[in-house]
Amino acid sequence: MFIKNSDSRTSQYNMIVVTGGAGFIGSAIVWRLNQLGNDNILIVDELGIDEKWKNLTSLKFADYMNKWEFLDKIESGIDFNIEAIIHMGANSSTTEKDADHLIENNYEYTKSLAQYSIKNNIRFIYASSAATYGDGSLGFADNEGEINNLRPLNMYGYSKQLFDLWVLNNKFDRVMTGVKFFNVFGPNEYHKGEMMSVVCKKFLEVSQKGRIGLFKSYRDDYKDGEQKRDFIYVKDAVDVLMYFLKHPEKSGIFNLGSGVAHSWNDLAKAMFSAIGKEPYIEYIDMPETLRQKYQYFTQAKMDKLRKTGYKTRFMPLEKAVEDYTGYLKDKKYL
Repeated sequence: MFIKNSDSRTSQYNMIVVTGGAGFIGSAIVWRLNQLGNDNILIVDELGIDEKWKNLTSLKFADYMNKWEFLDKIESGIDFNIEAIIHMGANSSTTEKDADHLIENNYEYTKSLAQYSIKNNIRFIYASSAATYGDGSLGFADNEGEINNLRPLNMYGYSKQLFDLWVLNNKFDRVMTGVKFFNVFGPNEYHKGEMMSVVCKKFLEVSQKGRIGLFKSYRDDYKDGEQKRDFIYVKDAVDVLMYFLKHPEKSGIFNLGSGVAHSWNDLAKAMFSAIGKEPYIEYIDMPETLRQKYQYFTQAKMDKLRKTGYKTRFMPLEKAVEDYTGYLKDKKYL
């Protein structure tokens, strides 16, 4: 049952729903909303058996609700007085092979929330992914006219692509905002297992053993460790989402990366520097199951976001890694 928090600070805000609110980016959004003085937040998620519930322990919010219960309630007409839905909930595993599950969880569920939002004039912001760009051969420009031509390399990316196309085909990009996340890293991702960022996954290896293992390259045009990604710190990512929340007129589908491609070697050196050790990098075999689905280069085109008036500069990679290692040393949460 939903019980509204009676805190006097809460009453000045209408409800903001954050789906996936116990997850990595979702909990960081709640953290930022709390910093802005808002705790009239309904967290919608599916906690399961991992430890993402720990992301919630330091956060302030009105209530928590299971994702399927929330869907049942809004479809039955219950009015939560919702101002906005920030939809981060999804199965984000790029190695998930259950296509039916991804269609139901990432596509159909998102459609239901979007339709409810449109019907009730609720601000809707949702997570897409840079995985929709596939091998990058068509570039990384967030031009709506090119989205239909993209060919994702995995089913996760395709589930996100399907929803982007649904938005465009129905012209809902005029009233809602999607963000194509690139490689987001930062506190509160500790529960993600194999989907954790390399910074999180390799922190103990670097800090305790003084070395790091990175995947070898299997393309002649990339040396080992020189495969490149657009890394963006989670604190920068949520600031962009707060901007879109504040400016509902900024609708459309936007990239959300730093706009700069760094190699895995760059990232590793930033980790060694933050920890105060000399770099020692070993190159290891990439699992064969990944070799045909591996992105060798990603770099978000960020002109579209900047043209909306967003002027805040993103934290340089070295500074972001340094900030993050301050959390990793004691596994601190936002």
